[in-house]
Amino acid sequence: MLEARIRDGVCQCRSDGSRWLGTGPAGGYRRADAVYNVTVPEGFDRTDLSSYVTERRRRAGFEIDGPGLLTGVDVTHARCATVGPVTVLATVGLSNPAALPLDSTSREGRGSADADDAWRPGTVNLVVGTDRALDDGTLAELLATCVEAKAATLSRLVGVPGTTSDAVLVGAATDGDPADFAGSATTVGSAGRACVRDAVRASFRARYADDDPPASVADARYGVTTDRQADVFAPRNYEYE
Repeated sequence: MLEARIRDGVCQCRSDGSRWLGTGPAGGYRRADAVYNVTVPEGFDRTDLSSYVTERRRRAGFEIDGPGLLTGVDVTHARCATVGPVTVLATVGLSNPAALPLDSTSREGRGSADADDAWRPGTVNLVVGTDRALDDGTLAELLATCVEAKAATLSRLVGVPGTTSDAVLVGAATDGDPADFAGSATTVGSAGRACVRDAVRASFRARYADDDPPASVADARYGVTTDRQADVFAPRNYEYE
């Protein structure tokens, strides 16, 4: 079971003996007894993100080393949900929405830059923990399943699948009963989907209890609309050559 504690703008998610997969430049696979979700101040411009997470967790009095996620959202708005073998913590901020119109003629909001890697405040961060043991591929499958659930939930809530800086940490117990799959039809995947949906909705309500989220990308402080068009083609079929 994932145990979450907040102190001094840092949320520790503890799960002893777990193996984690995270997104982002400091992500990848790693063993750790805890991971972190850290609120950053207005105007945050640090680039040594792993060092910053370490500094903040130590300042908050958390001694266990582990990877972390950053957010412009106050972590007091974090909410957890648990179903069966999965627990999820979510923080939801939408100052930097990332819209993906399916209408090819849409030009809503700001356009998407080809090379804008700047970090933006806000973000939707997920920390997902399961007491089942998952191998590399299954842990990645659970991450994909949870990201899909996050996108579906946000699309229903606010009409966008995410923000420009969303991040995920997914952890599995190394001593748990093994699970070979984590898609939407499995015990682990189904639990993950339900937890993500409910944790995201609860954090969204907490964050926007006193003010409204942006009505569109154009109304947000930051954000992009992916309005470029891809070249579509069929695979080459050698049977007919």
